[in-house]
Amino acid sequence: MKDQTIQVHGGYTTEPTSHAVVPPIYQTVAYEFDNAQYAADLFNLVKPGNIYTRLMNPTADVLEKRMALLEGGKAAVAVASGQSAIEYALLNLAKNGNNIVSVPQLYGGTLTLLTSVFADLGIEGRLAKSDSPADIEALIDENTRAVYCETIGNPAANIVDISALAEVAHRHGVPLVVDNTVASPALCKPISFGADIVVHSLTKFCGGHGNTMGGIIVDSGRFDWKKYGSKFSQFTAPEKSYHGVVYCDSFGDVAYAARIRTVFLRNTGAILPPQSCFMILVGLETLSLRMKQHVSNTIAIAEFLKKHPKVAWVNSAHFPDSKYHELAVKYTKGSQSGLLTFGLKGGKEDGAKFYDSLRLFKRVVNIGDSRSCVTHPASTTHRQLNSEQLKNAGIGEELIRLTIGIEDPEDLIADIDQALAQI
Repeated sequence: MKDQTIQVHGGYTTEPTSHAVVPPIYQTVAYEFDNAQYAADLFNLVKPGNIYTRLMNPTADVLEKRMALLEGGKAAVAVASGQSAIEYALLNLAKNGNNIVSVPQLYGGTLTLLTSVFADLGIEGRLAKSDSPADIEALIDENTRAVYCETIGNPAANIVDISALAEVAHRHGVPLVVDNTVASPALCKPISFGADIVVHSLTKFCGGHGNTMGGIIVDSGRFDWKKYGSKFSQFTAPEKSYHGVVYCDSFGDVAYAARIRTVFLRNTGAILPPQSCFMILVGLETLSLRMKQHVSNTIAIAEFLKKHPKVAWVNSAHFPDSKYHELAVKYTKGSQSGLLTFGLKGGKEDGAKFYDSLRLFKRVVNIGDSRSCVTHPASTTHRQLNSEQLKNAGIGEELIRLTIGIEDPEDLIADIDQALAQI
């Protein structure tokens, strides 16, 4: 099936009891076992089925299957937020004494997770000087357990060379983990370019309406954990925390996803509630339709800003002179989604005045909403970084981040125009 069909039908056949066309909300905590042996088989992972909603839920199952289909993966695990998706995805790979090598252009919460939170667990987050494959490779050593990047950096709006990073990661026997939140599977499918694991904040473009938090981890099923068993014994040796199961033996090419569910989701509990799964499924049905409007609106606004005398620069991969244009053509259908950054000639002071003068744009830190949003990253999402760290992350103090919604572009441009007039 093509994307727009998967978004409506993927992962669900008409529910046999009620014949419901729309996936029902299974608002339940527990599921009754037929007998003691049936329960034992479920807990021993020798038979598929529902045990407890902290592990799985039929509504979540539809969402997981649908996202796996859209991303070209073998399995997926839905979780409470994009941040919990990133945390679980990386903790499933790295232990005390290991490191994760990443591009420097990351969402602020991810930067803090890698450089501060993981450090307290004995896991080092190594940020490269740039997103170039050479700078990434320079930091990889025998203790590296993953290479990490965002398809489109938030808020830097850089576009990474996924194929090249995958080649580097695989040359050193580690998986490439890609956060595909900003692009969404409507614009890019990282697995098709060599990525091994894909994460999303479903809160953003996939859900699309600014009303539901959620995250997901998609397992490509392609990384050979057995080949690198000394690095990834958590998949090839008996699991002490779950009945001695050997994930590669029991689950084959979806060993990675199975371990996230039975170790991390089961024991730390960042579940995505059934109601939230339902809301995201509803949003997902129109993903491709919305992305077309997000992209066309963003291009129209980028072209307006580029011609404005008060604007110093506009970062849009749509323009042929952008250093990311060729990568955008290769990976994201020639666009950078609904994300757009620019700076004013008056710097930080004019940026603040512009920010305060907007009437239609919502001053929030969310992105991927049907509503257009604006933020000043240096004072909000990345305020914990010093000037050098901001520079490495591709964020100037004057940078304004717009995430363009699906409103009429003329109204959005009119709002930007009147705000610029206040400077």
